[in-house]
Amino acid sequence: MQPASLQAFDGKVFVSTLTTSPGVYRYFNEDGELLYVGKASNLKKRVGSYFLKPRMEPRIAAMVSQIARCEITVTRTEAEALLLESQLIKALKPRYNILLRDDKSYPYIYLSGSEEYPRLAFHRGARNQPGRYFGPFPSAFAVRESLNLMQKLFKVRQCEDSYFRNRSRPCLQYQIGRCTAPCVSLISPEDYRNDVRYAEMFLNGRSSVVIDELASAMEQASAALNFERAASLRDQVAALRKLHAQNHVQGATADMDVIACRIEAGIACVSVLFFRNGISLGTRDFYPRLPLDAEPADVLAQFIAQYYLDRPVPREIILGEAIPDELLLSEVLTQQCGHAVEIKTRVRGDRAQFLQMAERNAQASLTSRIASRQTLGARFEDLQNLLGLDEPPRRLECFDISHTRGEATVASCVVFGPEGPEKSHYRRFNIAGITPGDDYAAMHQALTRRFRKVAEGEGARPDILLIDGGSGQVAQALDVLQELGVTGIEVIGVAKGPGRRAGEETLILAGSNREIHPGPSSPALHLVAAVRDESHRFAISGHRKRREKARERSVLEDVQGVGARRRTALLKAFGGLAGVEAAGVEELMQVKGIDRGLAERIYDALHT
Repeated sequence: MQPASLQAFDGKVFVSTLTTSPGVYRYFNEDGELLYVGKASNLKKRVGSYFLKPRMEPRIAAMVSQIARCEITVTRTEAEALLLESQLIKALKPRYNILLRDDKSYPYIYLSGSEEYPRLAFHRGARNQPGRYFGPFPSAFAVRESLNLMQKLFKVRQCEDSYFRNRSRPCLQYQIGRCTAPCVSLISPEDYRNDVRYAEMFLNGRSSVVIDELASAMEQASAALNFERAASLRDQVAALRKLHAQNHVQGATADMDVIACRIEAGIACVSVLFFRNGISLGTRDFYPRLPLDAEPADVLAQFIAQYYLDRPVPREIILGEAIPDELLLSEVLTQQCGHAVEIKTRVRGDRAQFLQMAERNAQASLTSRIASRQTLGARFEDLQNLLGLDEPPRRLECFDISHTRGEATVASCVVFGPEGPEKSHYRRFNIAGITPGDDYAAMHQALTRRFRKVAEGEGARPDILLIDGGSGQVAQALDVLQELGVTGIEVIGVAKGPGRRAGEETLILAGSNREIHPGPSSPALHLVAAVRDESHRFAISGHRKRREKARERSVLEDVQGVGARRRTALLKAFGGLAGVEAAGVEELMQVKGIDRGLAERIYDALHT
């Protein structure tokens, strides 16, 4: 690594010291901010192109004018340089690189592997549990649709283990023919394992083999005069054949991703059409962050390098544009995933049709996003005019309170900017130490916790603070800001109108003590209502999670000396928590492992 002087960076002198080996270079400005990460097969030649050319594109010239330091990392091969470049771009997010913004992991179907009766389940996150993972799927909807289908076809259980282990009779899924009730042993482990095997084969794309095996079993059952079994297998085979005919895409016999890119108005949309085992799994759209003057080919090249860095790679990647370093990317991906990967840009027949489909999807998604941004921008401008602000607000925060008769009170804070919701800045506050049902105290506590950091010079300051409620809630917000010495924030209450109908809300301006009725046609009110509704949704979902967690917790868990084994023994001996509560100390002592001291502690915990 070779740094240059921060005082006066002389690119020509720096280039003269460089090696001709492959590697990665990084440009920094005078504040130490990373501007750009690039890779090169010849560092001297590539870095020299930035400082030795008489003319450059405006984007490149703007970046070069800010360079105060350059660092290089020499690698053994160009392929290593490509991998390192992709890792650094994803980790460091340089300003002038094309950056894939994808902070959400892909969902999988999970088949547990350490139980007598395995379960199928939706999974997102680290894949470190024993069992098998099928996917990735482009969306949660695709996984749930597949799980619903698996339940109909193979009747493998999908219930939680805690629910499964505590059943004494079959559940509703058995009654409607979607489960074989392994929880109460209505199916043998051998037969259940066979159903699991069929499910695995189906998820691996071997549906034709499953159909053949089931058809053979149907004939055997018929020959043995077991007509009920034969009829059940016949229906299963018919359903599988129908599904196979509907979902199988002619020509997509291999794992394949079809990728198209469209750029308009400084926004790029990359649309990916997924095929696995000949079945279309749908599409997913991405909106990478762009530097100026980016071209679709550059976007696709950076997208592939970053996207497949930590994901399974299909055997074919079909692109709508020829990209730089196509052969190198193919070689790196082949080494990474252990099988041949082809990148194709000139395709015919069905693949050309798939590419047209991806291109149409990218264009439609991009058009929709641009229209959405323009609509959102108009709403922010209308809110500026409505409130008489000098400039459009850049950050809106809204607070709401949710509880059920005072139980499990949760406050939410959602954040909106000119590009829409900023979900990474959302916050929830579990409220404690107040009189149950006191919304004013809950609001005061949540706002205090949020704006204490602002008062200490930490955290972003909103331009507008929206409070879901009337003058009482607004007064709490003003008190908190005054107590903490936070100024310069416009506080607005959003009160429901008569009849609680949408469009009739009243905006309470805390600073001037005025009330505004924008009316149902006001774009500003549409924005405020959208932020308020999102805050309401976020608060309710947090409250429900907290309430369910509290209700699932047993009082016995708080008794010192009562672990999982003794708790289970108590509930089994008395038929549930109600039976334990009705028992006296002497009766509690009859349970194995419960002495008098522990029995008295249990009794006191349940009756105080």
